Amino acid sequence: MTSMAEENNESIEQIPNETFDVIYSCLRCGTNATNAELSRLPEIKCICGFRVFTKARPPVVKTVKAV
Repeated sequence: MTSMAEENNESIEQIPNETFDVIYSCLRCGTNATNAELSRLPEIKCICGFRVFTKARPPVVKTVKAV
């Protein structure tokens, strides 16, 4: 008989390590950059010099039925 902790560890180990590239967009010029590209730079800054980014959202619209 296995304990709950061992079962949880086994289920965690079966999940592959997936990396999700989050795309950020500059608020001023609209240039897209990934998280990996921004982390390589010494400071988080766009090529235009602006430091404010927004997270680019996919164009998927969710519809929820009313209860």
